[in-house]
Amino acid sequence: MNIIGIAACVAGIAHTYIAKEKLTKAAEKRGHTIHIETQGQIGTEDELTAEQIKISDVVILAVDTSIKGRDRFAGKKIVEVSTEVVIHSAGNLIKHIEENIKA
Repeated sequence: MNIIGIAACVAGIAHTYIAKEKLTKAAEKRGHTIHIETQGQIGTEDELTAEQIKISDVVILAVDTSIKGRDRFAGKKIVEVSTEVVIHSAGNLIKHIEENIKA
């Protein structure tokens, strides 16, 4: 499965990057391709490309605050959760997506 997403916490520092790391490790462990953009204190990093968005099967928004560019995902399957959920249960989230979001 091709997974893309955005991680963004209120402060835009620690939880943003921890969520990205947890999602990446959990998805790769289960054999998925994943690319997570971060939006935070220092701006946008690892910005998703139009091609990544086009070929994605699902979008994970691990966010605790408003994000920029949400409209890029029009027509895509979106799963939105808090960064806290991702930090504590990234593996369960990926499993849930596998079971409930058909690519």
